[in-house]
Amino acid sequence: MNKNTFITVKLEKGEMNIYDFGNIKLHAYKTNDFIDDEVFIIEKNGKAVIIESPCFFDNNNELEQYLNDVEVEGMLIAYHGAGGTFLPNVPKYATQNAVEYSENGGGKNLINNFTGAFGEIFDNAVHKITDVICEGRVTIADIDFVIRQTPEAFDIEIPEINAVYTHMLGHDCHSIVAGTAHADAIITQLKEYIEKGYDLILTSHYTPEDLKDAETKIAYIENLKNIAEKCSNAEEFKFEVQKQYPAYSGENYLDMTAGFFFA
Repeated sequence: MNKNTFITVKLEKGEMNIYDFGNIKLHAYKTNDFIDDEVFIIEKNGKAVIIESPCFFDNNNELEQYLNDVEVEGMLIAYHGAGGTFLPNVPKYATQNAVEYSENGGGKNLINNFTGAFGEIFDNAVHKITDVICEGRVTIADIDFVIRQTPEAFDIEIPEINAVYTHMLGHDCHSIVAGTAHADAIITQLKEYIEKGYDLILTSHYTPEDLKDAETKIAYIENLKNIAEKCSNAEEFKFEVQKQYPAYSGENYLDMTAGFFFA
């Protein structure tokens, strides 16, 4: 499946890019919200599983209307625990560390920060997890998912469409890289994706990407490490990264990365 082989349905705020695999479809919801959230719906035989959740009230309403004719059998809540008023009666699946991340850890800190930044338009209710899952295969709505726990939450393989979901990629935008060790871990992960030959890489803040995008991201992260070695402080590091990647979006993520490398 080519990442550009989809049909687009324009919604009032966001848009839906639909990938047709025959007996299964991927609906990639581009929210167009303030933090570029992306939500994924895997549909098979009129039933669906949602990966992550919108977190602004207008997107919640828009996506609920879009799903009117689909029976949602479950939601996988990994890195985005906010948006808890969205489909409150649908079963919510997460690993125990993802629950802790959203309720008390780094995810909760982000929710608090976003609440302060966006106010009442942001749905800061945390999803109530009904089913705690472990690593390995989980079947929901006759769709198999392979859960891979990460330090913060979990990634998801979707064998039937040869795709994988992780938190962030973005081949032409900055990402949160929490120092050299984290950079090396991301590179290892992306090289594994390339070795496995996934058709699509799904992430929370970008439209579906492919293995060429993974190669681009590896080169970017390797260069971040080289730049950090030559700089003496966060300001110098940030200036040099901006100089080399002037068209990249995600300045707030670059700020966080600079802080991690020079903590």
